[in-house]
Amino acid sequence: MVNVIYALVWLIAPMIWGDWRNWQKYYSTIMFFIMGDLLYLYLLSDHFPMWKYNPHEIDDNLGLTNSHISLSIILIKYPATVLLYLSNFPKKGRFKQFGYYLLWVGIYGINEIIDLKLNLIQYHNGWSFWWSMFFNMILFYFLWVHYRNPILAWLFSFVYIAFLWVVFDVPSTVFR
Repeated sequence: MVNVIYALVWLIAPMIWGDWRNWQKYYSTIMFFIMGDLLYLYLLSDHFPMWKYNPHEIDDNLGLTNSHISLSIILIKYPATVLLYLSNFPKKGRFKQFGYYLLWVGIYGINEIIDLKLNLIQYHNGWSFWWSMFFNMILFYFLWVHYRNPILAWLFSFVYIAFLWVVFDVPSTVFR
């Protein structure tokens, strides 16, 4: 049930505050965001997860799994996030831009705190809330960079993935 509530919030929010009518402007950045999580799911989710989602009561009774929850996040939350974040990003004022960026890092952080308190997420293999916050800081910067310069964002992403790979000592057995 909690996942249904999340989905509704993430579906409604861009209709109120986002530039959903011009979704095409943000499409490539939405795909960039989705590709990152799909890569994580493919390589690590089953064999070396950093986190896993736990279905909550009704969701569990419906037979929902980590994969179902991840897919709903990918298909609903990520496009909504990009539409809301980029369409409202301040055009001027570095201080305002930085504050807006921190707001979004905070929104994702609060979302994760709620997930932790409700036992909707579980960390593995050295991941923690603080790693998630660091990840969110990188994520929202990369989304902004991708919107303006996709090639640069992809280069940054490969470097960041390599960094995480080394820090978490991901085994080569994740490659199937």
